[in-house]
Amino acid sequence: MGQVRISSSSAVSKEEVEKSEHSIRGWLAILGSFAAFFCSVGFINAFGVFQDYYRAHQLSAHSDFDISWIGSFATFMLFGCGPLAGILVDRKGPTLPLVAGSLGMLVAIFMTSLCSQYYQFFLAQALLLGASMAFLVCPAIATVSRYFRRNKGMAMGLTVSGSSLGGIVWPIVINELLNKDNISFGWTIRIIGFIMLPLLLLALLTIVSPQAASHPELTAGEEDQSTQGRHQVGKVSREQVYSLVKTPAFLLLCAGLAISYLGMFSPFFYVTSYARSLGHSTSFAFYLVSIVNAASFFGRILPGILADRYGHFNLCSLAVILSGIIAFCWTAAEGVAALVIWSLAYGLTSGAIMSLQAACAAHLTSPELQGTSMGLILGSVAITALFGTPISGQLVGSYSYLALSMYAGACLVVGGALIFCARLKLNGQIFARQ
Repeated sequence: MGQVRISSSSAVSKEEVEKSEHSIRGWLAILGSFAAFFCSVGFINAFGVFQDYYRAHQLSAHSDFDISWIGSFATFMLFGCGPLAGILVDRKGPTLPLVAGSLGMLVAIFMTSLCSQYYQFFLAQALLLGASMAFLVCPAIATVSRYFRRNKGMAMGLTVSGSSLGGIVWPIVINELLNKDNISFGWTIRIIGFIMLPLLLLALLTIVSPQAASHPELTAGEEDQSTQGRHQVGKVSREQVYSLVKTPAFLLLCAGLAISYLGMFSPFFYVTSYARSLGHSTSFAFYLVSIVNAASFFGRILPGILADRYGHFNLCSLAVILSGIIAFCWTAAEGVAALVIWSLAYGLTSGAIMSLQAACAAHLTSPELQGTSMGLILGSVAITALFGTPISGQLVGSYSYLALSMYAGACLVVGGALIFCARLKLNGQIFARQ
């Protein structure tokens, strides 16, 4: 991953190299990846709506703790299947995992529309849906990171912001169909599946890796930044993977994100029930999920642009720590205005975490390992993502939302500190750009 050295006789100018990063194929890959995140992580971001609806309807005999396992296990499957999906992307290319993920998503959605028992929801919405998302997320991130290097933070931010837009749109769609148009739960979920169908097809057609090629104007062994994303599918060696997992900065990054994920999703899952516990209307409580995700949309794009200038690790650790500080202030927000402002603030800072974690992972690896590195990052947070929200549900049920806010805040602050330690491993200077 050394710097590119172009000979003085090269016909490739600096302007041409810069321009080449913004190719039509690269931007189409961002568009398709945006759609993939909209349908996958964006949909699971709306689980707070399902948490509240299931508690009042199909799963009224079950506790918040029980219901939260559906969303939590879906997140676990997304992250737990990440290493497999990432390695498959690097070895076989993005198309095969995208086909598997798209088919799995649609089957899971349509099967959820037929569910009525807890175990049925768990199998469809937690197990199958979660596993399918991994095979959409990893190809999207790996492919986009191979097209962009100088503007990797911006590209990742635009890609991952699809999940934020999904978190805005899906709760509104579900709320309007279920609570205002008197459409049954089954047909609400089927309509969601029909909306996803063309978007997943778009992702399948546009997420295509750069073809392997060498530039005639470069000396042997040197990598052209205009073709830095081009790679030979299947050329990943076991030694390269072992070298990555033994890197101290990578291990600290994984540890920091794992601890952060223990508390990061708690507000996404429980902001609706918290608002209702204060006596606010169901309609207002539903829209808080969309408000958090609306702020998250900008939080995933703007910090990515800043990170390209000031360092991906710097911005990532700052975003995690700020999210923790805001989480500590959760129960201080009680009125309508306060809840809206708090939701906007938390969405803005927490939204940066997913886009910047992808940029940090890509920063530590060569292009041919992009899928593997992101898959390992996802795998490292699988267990903590699994137990994070059920722990949150137990805290709410046994203690209060104050205990939940303290728990979420502490996890995020400690995680952010570890990510900053990873940055110091790369460069010990406090104000270095990393």
